[in-house]
Amino acid sequence: MSQNKTAFKNNLLLGGIVLTLMFIILYLMARTFTFIIADYAWYEKFFGLLLLLAQAFILTHGFGYFLNLFRVINSEGKTGSENHLVQASLIDYPPVAIIVSSYREPLHVVEDTLISFYNLTYPNKKIYFLDDTRYDLPDWKPGEAEKYRLEIDDLCRRIGVNLFRRRWRGAKAGMINDFNDFLDKNPPEGFEFVSYVQGETIKPGDEKYIIVFDADQKPLPDFVEALVSRMEANPAVAFIQTPQYYSNFEHNRVSRGAGLQQAVFYEYICEGKSQQDAMFCCGTNVIFRREALRDVGGFDESSVTEDFATSLKFHLRGWKSAYLNKVSAFGDGPEDLGGYFKQQFRWALGTVGLFRTILSRLWKNPRELPIYKWWEYMLSGTHYFVGWVLFVLVISPILFILFNIPTYFARPELYFMFYVPYILMTFTMFIWSLRQRHYKASEIVSGVLLQAICFPVYMKASLLAVLGYRGTFKTTPKGQSLSLPMHALWPQVGLAALCFVAIIWAGMRIYYERELIMALSVTSFWCLYHFLILSAAVHFNHPLEEGLEESVENK
Repeated sequence: MSQNKTAFKNNLLLGGIVLTLMFIILYLMARTFTFIIADYAWYEKFFGLLLLLAQAFILTHGFGYFLNLFRVINSEGKTGSENHLVQASLIDYPPVAIIVSSYREPLHVVEDTLISFYNLTYPNKKIYFLDDTRYDLPDWKPGEAEKYRLEIDDLCRRIGVNLFRRRWRGAKAGMINDFNDFLDKNPPEGFEFVSYVQGETIKPGDEKYIIVFDADQKPLPDFVEALVSRMEANPAVAFIQTPQYYSNFEHNRVSRGAGLQQAVFYEYICEGKSQQDAMFCCGTNVIFRREALRDVGGFDESSVTEDFATSLKFHLRGWKSAYLNKVSAFGDGPEDLGGYFKQQFRWALGTVGLFRTILSRLWKNPRELPIYKWWEYMLSGTHYFVGWVLFVLVISPILFILFNIPTYFARPELYFMFYVPYILMTFTMFIWSLRQRHYKASEIVSGVLLQAICFPVYMKASLLAVLGYRGTFKTTPKGQSLSLPMHALWPQVGLAALCFVAIIWAGMRIYYERELIMALSVTSFWCLYHFLILSAAVHFNHPLEEGLEESVENK
C-alpha cells in the first residue's frame, strides 16, 4: 500500500515538473515576443532588454533545476543516487590517506577534527595533517608565529598524526599537489615530514585513495567504507563527492541560512548532475583516486575554486565522477555576514573565472564533452551572475513607477496571462520537491533570503572574474559572530529604501492620476516583495538569536 502511495506521489510530482517546464518555455517565448513587437523608445529598449535577459537567466536555470529534479524523481526506486554506482564487498582494504589541509585555523577546530579521524572504523588508513600556514607573513605579532607552530607540532604529537609542511605556493591546491608528489617519492623543495604515529604499517606512498576534509569537517565512523567500496567497483570514477552539513545552525541565523542554501544544492541538483556524470568536486568530504590525480597533473592551482576547476580537468580526460547523497560528515558554516560574504565571494570569483575556460573550450572543441555535460557546466559556471540578475529585477519596477520605463509594465493582462501561472507553478514545485526531503518551507525561505542579500558580493566577484582577476585563496572565518557596520550593507539598505519610496510614489500616482492602476499595483507589489527581501540583511546582520545574544552579553 505504501509503495502504491509513493508511486502515485512520484507520478504526480513528475507530472507537475513536466507542466512547470512547459510553463517556463511558454513564458520565455511570450516575453521574447512582447519585447520584439513593443514600440519602445531606445532607452526603453535598453532597460527592457536587461529585464528580458535577467528573466531568461532565471528561466534557464530554473529549467535546469527542474530537469535534474525530473531525472532524480524518475529514477527513484530504480537507480537512485545512493545505488546507481556498483558497490563492491571489501575483503581487502586498500590503503587510504585521510588528509586535512589547514591555513592558520583555530587550534580547537583542528584538534576536534583530527580526533574525529580516529573514530573512523576503516582499518587501513593513514592520517595526515597538512599545515599550510604561512609563518613568514608580517601580520603575526612578535613570537605569535613560533608559538602557533610549536602548538601545531605538540597537537600532532599528542594525538598521533603525521605532519607535512612545505614551502608555500598555490594555496590548498598547491599543498595537496605537493603532498601527492611527496607520496610519489618526488617531494617539493623545503618540505618537512614528521610521523608522530607509532607502529603504522602503511608507508607514505602506498595509499590508493586520498580523502580530503576541510579543517572543521568531522566524519562519522563509517565514512570511508561506503566510498572505497564504490571506488573499487568503479575504476573509471575519479572522485565521489558527499554532502556538506553544517552543525552550528541551532542558534545562528547565518549558519542556518547558509546550511539550508547548501541543502538545496546537495539534494536534487547534485543527484541530477551525478546521474549525468557531470558532478563536480566541492573541496571537502570527497575521495579521490590518486591515479586519476596523477593523470590530470594534480589540482588546478590557477583558480581559488580549485575543486570545481579540477573537476573539469577530470571530465576532459575521460574520467567519471559521482555523488553519494549520504550525510557522513559535520562541519561549521559561516557564523556572520562578514564570513559568509567572504566565502561567497571566493566561490563566485573562482566559478565565474572558470566559466571563461568552459566557454573557450566549448568554442574551440564542442565535441570535447557530450552536450549534456557542457549544459551542466554552463549552468554551474554562470550561477553567480545571479547577483546582476537580482539587481535588474529589483530596479525594474522602481524605474516603471518613477519614470514609466519600460512601458511593458503598462500591460498587466500579458503579465497575468503568462507570468502568474509560471511563478505559481515553479514556486509550488520547488517547495513541494524539497518537502519530500523533509525541509520546511520556512527553512527553504531562510536559505533563499540569505543568498538574495548577497547580490552585491556576486556582482563584484563576477565582474572581477570576467575581467580576469584571479584573487587569492582565503579560508572562511570560524568561531565568530560579529555584526557588520551598517555602512557595509549600503547596497541592500539603499535599494530597500528606494523600493519603499517607489511604493509611496505609486500610491500617490494611483490616487492623483487615476491611470495605470493595475500596472502600478503590480509593480508596487514587487517593490514590497523586494523591500522585504532586502530588509533581511538587517535580520541576518545580528546572527545570534535573542536568547543566545542575551547569554553572551551577560558573560
